[in-house]
Amino acid sequence: MITLSKILILLGALLAVFLQGTLLNMRPLLGAQIDLLPALMVYTALTCGPLMMVALAGAGGLLFDTLSANPPGVSVLPLLLIGALLQPRRDLLLRDQVYAQFVLGLTASAAAPLCAVLLLLTLDQSPLLGWGSLWQWAVVSVAGGGAAPMFFALFGRLNQALGYRPVTESSFRADREIRRGRN
Repeated sequence: MITLSKILILLGALLAVFLQGTLLNMRPLLGAQIDLLPALMVYTALTCGPLMMVALAGAGGLLFDTLSANPPGVSVLPLLLIGALLQPRRDLLLRDQVYAQFVLGLTASAAAPLCAVLLLLTLDQSPLLGWGSLWQWAVVSVAGGGAAPMFFALFGRLNQALGYRPVTESSFRADREIRRGRN
């Protein structure tokens, strides 16, 4: 079951990059291209271990960079930073609450482009920045916030449908009669 959920997360990253590159081209309508990987990183950081978080950051970031104008590897570090900040605190966060999932997805989706722009400026690249970038940043943040609860629901359903629940057997039977006293 654990291996199945990890495979599903990596397939979800591949599907998310494919969808945001082809089918979810909302740029003409919204003026921004949505990014689903930070929301998927929120799910992965809160439900899996650090090795899976690093695998998703590496694979998802490189897949995203192949379809964007970014130099290869620029998207890996923001995703890894998001996961590294959330993963140690996953027991303290309300990961089962939809509101908390939305806020974490919104925050992660807002932080990832900022980190990527800072990395691009550090690498002497010249990203196109202007007043329209604030609108794009807001759209990406809200879309990532909305995608995070959907990832939690989707992967919860998939794990429930494709996985198994371990049966806990007890030596105590509820219908057992206990005799007390003398016979």
